[in-house]
Amino acid sequence: MTYLVNGKSFDEEPDPGQCLRTFLRSLGHFGVKKGCDAGDCGACTVWLDGNPVHSCITPAFRADGHEVTTIEGLGSPGHLHPMQRQFRDAPGFQCGFCTAGMIMTSTTFTEAQKEDLPQALKGNLCRCTGYRGIADAVQGVVGVETAAPGKAVGTSVGPPAADDVVTGRAEFTMDTAMDGMLHLKVLHSPHAHARILSIDKTAALAVPGVRRVYTWEDVPRRRFTTAIHTDHLVDPDDTCILDRTVRFVGQRVVAVLADTPGAAEEGCRKVDVEYEVLPAVFDPEEAMAEDSPQLHGSHDPFVRDPVRNILLEIHSHIGDIDAGFAEADVVHEGTYFSPRVQHAHLETHGSIAWMEDGRLNVRTSSQSPSIAKVKLSYLFALRPDQLRVFCKRVGGGFGGKQEVISEDLAALATLDTGRPVCFEFTREEEFTTASPRHPMALTVKLGARADGTLTAFQVRNVSNTGAYGNHGGETLYAGGAAVMLYRCPNKKYDAFSVYTNTVPSGALRGYGMTQPAFAVESAMDELALALHLDPLELRRRNIVRPGDPLVSMDAGPDDVVFTEDGLAKCIDLVDEAMARGADEPSPGPEWLVGNGVASSLHETAPPTEHLSEAWVTLGDDLIYELAVGTVEFGEGTSTAHVQLAANQLGTTPSRIRLVQSDTDRTGFDTGAFASAGLFVAGNAVLRAANAVRDRILEFAAGHTGVHLVMCSMDDEGVLCGDQRVSLAELVASARARGIRFTAARKAYGSPRSITSNAQGVRIAVHRVTGEIRILYSVQATDAAVIINPGQVRGQVEGGVAQGIGFALTENYHVDADGVMVNPNFRNYRIPGYADIPRTDVLLVDSTDSVGPLRSKGIAECCINPVAPALANALHDATGVRYRALPLTPERIYRRINEKQAVPRA
Repeated sequence: MTYLVNGKSFDEEPDPGQCLRTFLRSLGHFGVKKGCDAGDCGACTVWLDGNPVHSCITPAFRADGHEVTTIEGLGSPGHLHPMQRQFRDAPGFQCGFCTAGMIMTSTTFTEAQKEDLPQALKGNLCRCTGYRGIADAVQGVVGVETAAPGKAVGTSVGPPAADDVVTGRAEFTMDTAMDGMLHLKVLHSPHAHARILSIDKTAALAVPGVRRVYTWEDVPRRRFTTAIHTDHLVDPDDTCILDRTVRFVGQRVVAVLADTPGAAEEGCRKVDVEYEVLPAVFDPEEAMAEDSPQLHGSHDPFVRDPVRNILLEIHSHIGDIDAGFAEADVVHEGTYFSPRVQHAHLETHGSIAWMEDGRLNVRTSSQSPSIAKVKLSYLFALRPDQLRVFCKRVGGGFGGKQEVISEDLAALATLDTGRPVCFEFTREEEFTTASPRHPMALTVKLGARADGTLTAFQVRNVSNTGAYGNHGGETLYAGGAAVMLYRCPNKKYDAFSVYTNTVPSGALRGYGMTQPAFAVESAMDELALALHLDPLELRRRNIVRPGDPLVSMDAGPDDVVFTEDGLAKCIDLVDEAMARGADEPSPGPEWLVGNGVASSLHETAPPTEHLSEAWVTLGDDLIYELAVGTVEFGEGTSTAHVQLAANQLGTTPSRIRLVQSDTDRTGFDTGAFASAGLFVAGNAVLRAANAVRDRILEFAAGHTGVHLVMCSMDDEGVLCGDQRVSLAELVASARARGIRFTAARKAYGSPRSITSNAQGVRIAVHRVTGEIRILYSVQATDAAVIINPGQVRGQVEGGVAQGIGFALTENYHVDADGVMVNPNFRNYRIPGYADIPRTDVLLVDSTDSVGPLRSKGIAECCINPVAPALANALHDATGVRYRALPLTPERIYRRINEKQAVPRA
């Protein structure tokens, strides 16, 4: 067969049944991405004779004799296609994994299609942007600005990798090929709870191409936690690489290593496993009963009560809660449920391992290569110098890659065989085996005087950590922040993290605060209704103010800086925005219109230890090299770090060469999560850049004999009094004396700041179908000093979009046997372009921060108030209170008609 790809002819024969996507990637066209393998996401879009097709569902043989164009054939960094230029200049991406497909689709649009993007882009999904940036790119709106020397901060400069992203040349984890690479696939448990009696490998090993079959007997017997934190002791060591007992449907049972993915999959099918099925429990309340099936023994001393399946329980209070309720004029109590939510990052988990010069190398899709290295060193008894872990660009994370769940098996197989090994999750494995958001049931009881003053605030939180405890304890503590938001002399927080025979829960944007925010902010609206008060006015009367203790778990001291009233400012901005257009008519007589608001607080770094180290060096080529361990997966830290360095060094971002996320080439970094990529790593970058600047100035002063206070840097060199010394001269003189302009600095996640935000929405609800349309969305956020205005807006828009999915469309269905029954984008339903409105992003004028140049990370907190704002708007529209998510049309329809709160048309 003959294929013409990007103008070059190939005489190749695809494998029987091979899709065009895998065939093109085998030819080296890595811009064609894998997001779903089902034609749902559009990341693999290419042109076939000029027409866009999803190459993952297009058989390779159909391209025989036809012209195929991939993103690499559309343009190159020096010769961008106009649509590539528009996506760069908007910018129309964050992580960039969907970008090639978006561009290949958008380039074919007619003017009519550009006017109807909800229809035209229905086949392309993005999890990061909230689609506003993509719409701007298609329409040719320019958002990127050029920074003057030393003036990078406060400017919407573009990402350093922009040209590579829009041309498909940016390397993601799996965008490489190696000679002799083996492929690893996993056999998953069909049972929610079982003991493995025997495993017969014979038939699997007889499959042509199968090299190894690994079972629980073939792996190191070391327990660990897959969760990533600097202090591993905050998470229980309750997990094995492969285990003899399986505790959820989907757990890894056997790993098969083969020459091809197909052979490995066939090997998995041929493995014969005999199980003893054990009793299972799926509901955390039932799991806490003393006669319930027990998931874990007392292997980990940090498991609070293995008999009752309790990983951790928290009981804290201040004041007298009973007295507080006794003095209340109104008491409200309700239970609110938040379900599992999948991260749905378009790049699935994956790792590639190989040996080089006697060292193990692991290239992985992770939010923390440094801690992944620590865990692998422990699991395989390796010295740190025997191991390198690094990331290329990561295709989305949102907390889902704050785990070690692919690196261990790839490393195991490479250490065993000495061969390169690739282990890549399928989309189904993402849904059934990766760690979704914790389901939580929260009972909120509030007491208040007639004037709205809170007298008692009680929360009971039951969190389903699933089969293993990764992040179960930390998210439970984080949920306590929900009671920090409001002043009250009497508070009580009881919380339980409970093991069940379901997929392990993990970290997801908002990290344990999103679910309590839904509960508390819904309860506050219900209390306001009972008090006949405006919901925002009730919040104004009770929110914490500077000088108030930030009481969450107890009245003890903390390391949080809180000196400005950012939350009150956010509420005021949302109130003013919602008042505009309040009298706009509904879409029609079949629609009911309602308004909803909610607010939240979020700490800008985790309470546990968080560390980052940055290195800055002025090279002989007069380019500053910035090395920092933080991973870039769309959160924008690489752009912000370059801006911070350029700002302090008096230069432009183009003079900064970024090296990141490589344990051989960068210092230790806890990871890009909990907003610490900007807040902690940004401080390290700032300090390192300042140290190099000071060294250059000191050297220049000595070089010229001018007093240091008379010296200042700019883009060309150093001005010493009335004479200018070029950087080239200074570098040459320093080199002659054996001096290098380089510095390393560390930063820690303490003290911390508070980020505030408030969300407002106006929705229309169809009386008959229960459909929700979002007519208006606004979020105000306190980001303090803004490093990159465009990125701040994009992160908030993306967070709101994920919050809308959490509240309205994403439904993680688990049946009575513990099986996740909709493990694909088509049935799980992350929001598409048509589902997401444009959100007005309002920025509070504030400097209340100890972050770099008094900035705050805001990429995580912006999701928290979205779901309760939508639930509150739904009640305002229908008169029916919905206390369980998601707010799907069938649930809305059923409740409206059951209660007859709204007469059917």
